[in-house]
Amino acid sequence: MAETDTDPTTALAPRELVSEIERTRANLAQTIDEIADRVSPGNIARRAEDRVKERISQVDPLIGSAVALAAVGVTCYLIWRRIRK
Repeated sequence: MAETDTDPTTALAPRELVSEIERTRANLAQTIDEIADRVSPGNIARRAEDRVKERISQVDPLIGSAVALAAVGVTCYLIWRRIRK
């Protein structure tokens, strides 16, 4: 059960109590907004897209160049084969 404090020296004044309730309410509203933002499907998709872009940008440029060179090589080979026929 909830414990009540009956000591008048530690009891909050009504204005302090109202102020504390308002702070708690504001904190709760902020927490609810943050939770809603985290579970929003659009925001989840945006964050996933950002993670993918970040991982792609972290690919070593040397590896990216090698992949591009391999693609050009394969394309040239296919064109050469078609011309030879």
